[in-house]
Amino acid sequence: MKKLSIAAAVAASATALAAPTFPKSEAEDADKIMSKEYWAIWNPDVQKKIDENIEKNRKADAVINLGEPAAGGDVKVEQIKHDFIFGAHIFNFNQLGTPERNKKYRDLYGSLFNSATVALYWKKLEMQPNRPRFAEEYWDTEEWWNGCENPKSQPHWRRPAPDPVVKFLNEKGVRVHGHPLVWGNQTWHYPEWIFPLMTKGEKEAYNNLPKDGRYGLDKKSLQKISQEEADRLFGGIGQKIADLYEKRVAEIAERYAGKIDSFDVVNESATDFAAGVMVPGSKVTRSRYGIMQGDYAFHAFNIAQKRLPENTLFNINDYKTDKDYVAQIKDLQKRGARIDIAGMQMHLFNPKESANIAAGKKIQTPDKIFGSMDTVAKTGLPIHMSEITVTAPGTSKRDWDVQAVIAQNLYRAWFSHPNAMGITWWNVVDDCGAPGEPSYSGIFTRDMQPKSAFYALDNLINKEWKTNLTVKPDADGKISFRGFKGTYKISWKDKYGRDRQMLYHLK
Repeated sequence: MKKLSIAAAVAASATALAAPTFPKSEAEDADKIMSKEYWAIWNPDVQKKIDENIEKNRKADAVINLGEPAAGGDVKVEQIKHDFIFGAHIFNFNQLGTPERNKKYRDLYGSLFNSATVALYWKKLEMQPNRPRFAEEYWDTEEWWNGCENPKSQPHWRRPAPDPVVKFLNEKGVRVHGHPLVWGNQTWHYPEWIFPLMTKGEKEAYNNLPKDGRYGLDKKSLQKISQEEADRLFGGIGQKIADLYEKRVAEIAERYAGKIDSFDVVNESATDFAAGVMVPGSKVTRSRYGIMQGDYAFHAFNIAQKRLPENTLFNINDYKTDKDYVAQIKDLQKRGARIDIAGMQMHLFNPKESANIAAGKKIQTPDKIFGSMDTVAKTGLPIHMSEITVTAPGTSKRDWDVQAVIAQNLYRAWFSHPNAMGITWWNVVDDCGAPGEPSYSGIFTRDMQPKSAFYALDNLINKEWKTNLTVKPDADGKISFRGFKGTYKISWKDKYGRDRQMLYHLK
């Protein structure tokens, strides 16, 4: 099968440039991209330890019997797939304004990224009750978006219909991750038609709660009343929400069984757990988001287990990745929730944060990274670095290089951790994030020109962390090598001079 690497594809369609590499130490930093203080944090001893842990945790030894290879012949060992997940969301599918941009974007999936996070946000997936927009309509087509003068003003910007996206990924053999099933956020997830379902009494009680804050209510307003009072006042709408969530999950399961590999079953719920409002047996959760179904995180895993295929992986996902998150996961597991993967978000949204990191401020240092990962690892679960944002400080070449060096060192650290199973970059393209997210957090410009961070990730994923070599078989026809875990194509000639090939999974 003929494949063109994404670096080659980009170079062929844009200005041909030698792919740059980026320093891993002060000694290598000839252009002084980062400060001495930064390199003191990411010093040679730290880098050596990271390298040792990558060697230990991401590689394995292979011994393969080839039968009767040609005496003294070479055996080509070529890694064609990673076991480790290197993903990105695919929210801008066919929305970038020209066929050329859209093709470059699509080509990343299967070449740089082996996994894609697909948008299943309820608010835009089911804008009208009982009319989920799974299937592509005209306003989802590339033609429509190419003619759209102001795409960011459209209600379905970054929310493509899932059917064509899932089909595209399945056909390319790219892992599909659905995000999210259950989330309380009223800005991004909750459909606007839910709260009109309240009874007159529920609306009056709801309107009497103090209103102030991002989610339409004071974040602690519901917590100012007792659980008993909340169940009495809002138990009816709580049950309706629970029923609607089960209907939603059932529809997604019916449509995408065997097509979506994993889901964020519940998103960003650890803060509510820490506040003590996830009460077993309750009718409603007094959530910081507003009204949610009772004990909503447990309810989410319960309906997922009930409705989705057994081979689907269930993730929990959060930005609050501390002891409360660990306690929540263990509590859910103790009560029978099947959780396969723990998601950890890491967003450097503010460009000043990246500038401060380059200056040597202690933000996302190795100690902090490994400390938080070690905390979540106490659950015993694999860790998905599920939403990664590293913003460039600005638009200059130097700013791009700062972003690249930060991303390179963060990826190396995450990749080295024994519990890590994947890393998912969030916004791939500049100026294509949600409102309020940074404009310079992509690895490509808005017109799909590669930035320094693209080359940094491509060098790690497709070069440094791939094993490709030529070996000689021993007298018994066996080859041995140590390589990164994944799928390999082994090519050799047998003793009759015939070309032979096999696939081998190193794990």
